[in-house]
Amino acid sequence: MKRMVLSLFVLTGFFTHAYSQQVEEVTVRQLLQRVNQQNDSVYVVNFWATWCGPCVEELPVFSADELHQNQKHLKVLLVSLDFKSQKEKTLIPFIRQKKMEQEVLLLNERNPNDWVDLIHPSWSGAIPATVIYKNSSSVFHEGELNLHELKELIKTIHH
Repeated sequence: MKRMVLSLFVLTGFFTHAYSQQVEEVTVRQLLQRVNQQNDSVYVVNFWATWCGPCVEELPVFSADELHQNQKHLKVLLVSLDFKSQKEKTLIPFIRQKKMEQEVLLLNERNPNDWVDLIHPSWSGAIPATVIYKNSSSVFHEGELNLHELKELIKTIHH
């Protein structure tokens, strides 16, 4: 009986862990330090929020198998602009419900006027917005992206 209970406990823990990822809180400076590394990685950074309809519609594009084929150095970071106070109540349950496997970060900044230009000078602050970084280069897109558009943006940073 003890083995069965232990097995059930371990299995339950495994399945809840699969979608209970931690959501790290980062500042813009921490985010930029992470994506501006001189290495082989291409970082796709999408700014979104659970309350943004177009953002939620766009999310599956970033986990599409077709996007990740032949892209061993592609790293996707989904940066939530949800309020920090909504992290436990809204953001983490949303991630679990949608079974999101990409890394989700929560932006820990207050005034967008202080940091939007640091991401990209042409960004109005509207979401969704996506920036692709490779070494010291970046490509910016404001608005929704489909899979084809995202793949084309990634190609431009490779060359």
